[in-house]
Amino acid sequence: LEEHLAARGVRTQFLHGGTPVARREEMVNRFQAGEAPVFLLSLKAAGTGLNLTRAGHVVHFDRWWNPAVEAQATDRAYRIGQTQPVQVHRLIAEGTIEDRIAEMLARKQGLADAVLGSGEAALTELTDAEL
Repeated sequence: LEEHLAARGVRTQFLHGGTPVARREEMVNRFQAGEAPVFLLSLKAAGTGLNLTRAGHVVHFDRWWNPAVEAQATDRAYRIGQTQPVQVHRLIAEGTIEDRIAEMLARKQGLADAVLGSGEAALTELTDAEL
C-alpha cells in the first residue's frame, strides 16, 4: 500500500508496533499538523494511545480476528476534538480469506451484541448475576 501510494506521489508515513515511542509521537504530530496527508498504521499499533482527529477516512486493510481490535483502531479517529465526519472503509475482495474473516467478524459482533447489548454502557450495566 505504501509503495502504491508513493508511486502516485502521495506522501505517507507508516507506524507499526516496532516504531520507537519518540518517533511515534513525531509521526502523530506531523499527521495532526497536516504535514503527512496519509498515515498508515498497523492494526495493533493503531489500537492504543493515539489521537488522530485529523483523519476523515479510516481504511482497514489488514483485518483482525477480533472485532473489538478493529473497533478500537477505528476509535482513534473518533476522539474529542474531531470536527469532521469520519468514513470507515474495509478492503475486502470477494472469495478471499479477508471475505471469510469479514463473515466471521459479523457473526462474532452479532453474538457479542446479543449477549451484552450494544453501546459503551452495555458492559457497565451488567448486574453481578449477569456477570
